[in-house]
Amino acid sequence: MSDGVHLLIPFASSMDEGCVQALRALDLPQLEKLLARLSPGEPETGSELSLSMPCETVLAREFGLPVEDGHIPWAAWQVHETGRDAGSHAWAFITPCHWRVGTGHVAMDHPHNLQLDAQDSKSLLAAMRPYFEADGIALEYHAPTLWLAHGEVFRGLPTASLDRVVGRTIDDWMPRTPQAGPLRRLQQEMQMLLYTHRVNEERGRGGLQPVNSFWISGAGALPAAAATAPPSLQIVNYLRDAALLGDWPAWAAAWKQLDAKECPRLLQALGEGRPVAVTLCGDRSARTWSSAGAGWLHRLSAPFARKQAAMLLEPL
Repeated sequence: MSDGVHLLIPFASSMDEGCVQALRALDLPQLEKLLARLSPGEPETGSELSLSMPCETVLAREFGLPVEDGHIPWAAWQVHETGRDAGSHAWAFITPCHWRVGTGHVAMDHPHNLQLDAQDSKSLLAAMRPYFEADGIALEYHAPTLWLAHGEVFRGLPTASLDRVVGRTIDDWMPRTPQAGPLRRLQQEMQMLLYTHRVNEERGRGGLQPVNSFWISGAGALPAAAATAPPSLQIVNYLRDAALLGDWPAWAAAWKQLDAKECPRLLQALGEGRPVAVTLCGDRSARTWSSAGAGWLHRLSAPFARKQAAMLLEPL
C-alpha cells in the first residue's frame, strides 16, 4: 500500500460506562460512509486484561516486532527510530509518575498532569541514576515524562503498557515475575528518595503533584527482523488523552473532529482508486476495514450497507 493510506485509530472505543453512553449518542457520518465502502477483516480479539493494548499489537506486527503480550520492545524500537543503534541491549521506558494512595489501593495519575518540565525531570533522573546503576541499569533522559533505560533485567521481562494503567489501580499491572524483584525494590527505594527531594518540595509549594514513583514499559531487545514503519501507515491520536483521562465528552468531541477531518481525506483517496485501510482499536480488540477485497458489488451496495458507528465500535 505504498501509494495508499492506512489509518490506525487507537482508543476508538472503551468498556468504560461513560464511553459506552457517549458512543451511543455519537454521530459519525463520514466514518460510517467510509466503512460501508470497505471490506471488514476478522476482528483481532483480545482481552481488556492483556498487558499490551490492541493498537500496540497491530503496530508491532506492522513493524516486524514480537507480538507476544507484554513483550513488545517499544523502548528499543524508539532508540532505533531516532537513528541510534539499539544494539543487543534490552531496553525499557521509565516513566516518572505520581501514584495516588487511597484506602487499600494505589492508582496511577496521567503523567501529563504532573506538568513536569525538562529541568526538573533531569534533576530527578540525576538523583535516581546511581540507584539504577547499582542494579546494572543505564538510565538516560529522552523527554520530561519519558526516560530510556537498558540492562539485562529488561530482557524477556513482561510489562504492562502505560496506557493500560493510567487512571487505574496499579496492582493488576505490576510486574510480578521473580525477574522483576530488583525493579520493585527500586520503586520502593525511589519512593523514599523522592519524598524529600528538593524538586518535589518546590512542586508542593507551587501546588503541583510530587513525582513519587516510576513505571516500566516497552521492555525487551530489538529483533534483527525489525522493519521501518510502512509509509502508508498513519497513526491518529485524537482520542488518546481524553480516553486516558476518562473525559468522555472531550473524547466524543475529538471523534467528531476526526470524522470531519480524516475520513473525508480517505474517502477522497478511495475515489482516486488508491488503496485505503482503517484499523479501529479499543480496549479488547482491533479490526481492519480495507479496500482490498471490496469489489464492485460491495462498492455498489455501500449506500445500503451503512451501519451506525456505535454498532461497529462498541464490540472493540
